[in-house]
Amino acid sequence: MAPGRTVSSFDPRQVRADTPLLTRVVHDRTITYLDSAASSLPPRAVIEAISRYYELRHANVHRGVYQTANEATAVYEGARAAIARFINAPGGANEIVFTKNATESFNLLAKSWGAANLKAGDVVLVTEMEHHANIVPWFQLREVAGIEVRFIPVNDDYRLDLSDIDELMKGVKLVSVTAMSNVLGTINPIKEIAALAHRHGALVAVDAAQSVAHFATDVTDLDVDFFIFSGHKMLGPTGIGVFWTRESILEAMPPFLGGGGMIADVRTDGYTPASGPSRFEAGTPPIAETAGLGAAVLYLEGLGMDAIAEHEHDLTGDALTRLALEFEGRVRVIGPSDLESRGGVISLDVEGVHAHDVAQVLDQFGVCVRPGHHCAKPLMRRFNLSATARASFGPYSLVQDTDVLLEALSHAVTMFG
Repeated sequence: MAPGRTVSSFDPRQVRADTPLLTRVVHDRTITYLDSAASSLPPRAVIEAISRYYELRHANVHRGVYQTANEATAVYEGARAAIARFINAPGGANEIVFTKNATESFNLLAKSWGAANLKAGDVVLVTEMEHHANIVPWFQLREVAGIEVRFIPVNDDYRLDLSDIDELMKGVKLVSVTAMSNVLGTINPIKEIAALAHRHGALVAVDAAQSVAHFATDVTDLDVDFFIFSGHKMLGPTGIGVFWTRESILEAMPPFLGGGGMIADVRTDGYTPASGPSRFEAGTPPIAETAGLGAAVLYLEGLGMDAIAEHEHDLTGDALTRLALEFEGRVRVIGPSDLESRGGVISLDVEGVHAHDVAQVLDQFGVCVRPGHHCAKPLMRRFNLSATARASFGPYSLVQDTDVLLEALSHAVTMFG
């Protein structure tokens, strides 16, 4: 357990009671929210933290010297410290950069670190299961710098094929990989991948958007070099993301955006950038969103990440077992069957029915799932899919959510049968 973690008080029914949106009624049914992989639901503590900022502390940070401005700055920097503790950043808050989302964080990585450190012929190694956010910025860098983007394939069992990894690692300067697939639910062996990459002289970046809210994270233990995630997938607000790297790497990276807040000095002959995270936080930052993210971190710590992981593991096992029994031959789960190598993301392929049609039928039962390619088109092509209907759990999910999902899915299968 990382420093600062608290003893768990996890009770999924209390989490549910803390989450206002779960009281909504749609189509005469109480909402069944199974889209946490897209955006998780904030508890009242998060909503109230954002409201407190606007009601009592609305001021810019790092500028004013009056009371409310000092309070706003304290909230902003307190959230940075909370995030550092949450992921066990070895250099503390000085290693945490706030961005708009995980996508912006990957653009920061590619256009700052990548542009400064990669040259023509250097290789960035990603995987076939990556979100577009961890693919497109590297293709953009390829266009201007001539780097090579190489892919680790995915096996038929929905896991990474590492059988030819030594060959794939030739010339690689960065391995950039998701901790957990947003389509398959596959949990990748990040610690082992990091050790392998470092043996080959490469750095490692991790897309933790799908993992950070579902099981404990320790970047020091993982021994990775970059770690990226979004607030809205960890019970926090939209509009806030996190970029972590070691302080020594961060200090050597050039600024990504220019303007106020990211400078130490500006003269008529040039400028000097600020040191630390401020170098990458140009302009007025997402202050209210950061207040919400800080509250989300405290809330998750209070629940206990190990308890959340155990709860979602049990829910996923129950759902997979019941799906196999009730829909044999009609509904295929696109992802590992082994619970020890997957999280609570369940992508469904209903035979002969488009995922959007499935999702629309489920909506009539108040069930929220995500149809589509999930910003992972290379993976969809790998398995000859146009889309899946994806259900995903959060700490507020209960077995009763699976009950309603299966009821609605049975209706959809019968309707299109």
